[in-house]
Amino acid sequence: MKVGFKTGISFDMSRSNWDGTGHRPLVWTAWYPTDEGSSAAIPAERSWFRKQPVVANATAVRSDQSLPLVLLSHGTGATAAALGWLGFRLAQRGFVALAVNHHGHTGSEPYRTEGFLCLWERAGDLTAMLDDRSWRSELGVEIDETASVAGFSAGAYTVLLLAGARVAFSQFEPDNPVKSPIRGPREFPNLADELPKLNQNPVFHVAWERRRADFSDSRVQQAIAIAPGRSVLGFSQDSLRAIRKPTRIFGGDEDTVAPPSDCCGWLYENIPACTYEILRGGVGHYTFLPEGTAVGRKAAPELFVDRQGLERSKIHDYVAERSVDFLQGKLQD
Repeated sequence: MKVGFKTGISFDMSRSNWDGTGHRPLVWTAWYPTDEGSSAAIPAERSWFRKQPVVANATAVRSDQSLPLVLLSHGTGATAAALGWLGFRLAQRGFVALAVNHHGHTGSEPYRTEGFLCLWERAGDLTAMLDDRSWRSELGVEIDETASVAGFSAGAYTVLLLAGARVAFSQFEPDNPVKSPIRGPREFPNLADELPKLNQNPVFHVAWERRRADFSDSRVQQAIAIAPGRSVLGFSQDSLRAIRKPTRIFGGDEDTVAPPSDCCGWLYENIPACTYEILRGGVGHYTFLPEGTAVGRKAAPELFVDRQGLERSKIHDYVAERSVDFLQGKLQD
C-alpha cells in the first residue's frame, strides 16, 4: 500500500507559546494509507534523515470503517521526521500516524529552556490534536476518535503521561531524590543550571507549577514506549501502578543514554499491564532514529553510528511489526 504524506499547523488555544505572544503552535506531520495513482517520491528537502517514498498531499484511502489512529511523540530536540520510519510503516499497515513538533523542545525552531524543562507540556500537545478537527478535515477521511500513542526517548515519557503516569519530580528539580548523573541532555548540556533564571517568565511559571497535574487522556487506548529516557524515573510509582492501559516497551541492549536496566526495567516492574523487550546485537539509543543521510552523518555522526553488522532498517522493520501486533492485540509475550 502506498503512503500519503501531509504537513500542517494547528494551535492549542488553551495554552500560550513560550514568549506569551500567541497560542501554542502544533506543527504536525501525517502518514496515512492511500490508493492514489500518483507515483511515490522521496521528499526533496534537505534532512539529516533518510526518508521513505510517499505521495505528498494524497487523498487518504477510502474505507467502510474509520481508520485507526496512532499519535507519535519525538525525542528531545528532534522533529516529527525522527519518527518517520515508524509513521511510514504504520501507514503501510493501514494506520493513520500523526506526529507533532513539540514547541520549544524541537529542532524545527530555536531551542527553549522552558520547553526542555517542562516535558509534561508535550502530553498536552497530543491531547490538543485529539481535540482539533482541522487536521482530520485536511486528510478527508473518517479516523477513529480514540488513539494509541507511541514515543521515543522523551516521547516515551510523553505517551506514559497520557496513559496515566504522573510526575513526582522533574529530572532536574533540585529536590528530586533521584539525582541525575547529567546536568542536561546532549542538546542542552547545562539545562539544570538554567532553572533558577526562569522565574520571571509567567508562561514558564504556570507550566512549572502544573508539573504534578493529571495529563492522562481517556481517549488513549494503549501506549508504546521506545527507549524511555531517565526522565521517567521522576514518575510517581503509585501512578505507574495504577495504569491499566496496555503498555509495550522496547529498549536496546547497548543503550548508554538510557540504560534499559535503569529505565525500561523500572517501568516494567511498576506498570501492571506492561510487556517489554530488549533488542540484542548492539542496539543503542539512537538506533531508534532514522538512518542518516550524508548531511546527517557529517553534522552529528554519533547519531548514526551502529555496531558493525547491525542494520538499522531491520531493527525498524522489527519494531514496527511488533508494534502493529501489539496494537492489534496479537502480541503473545
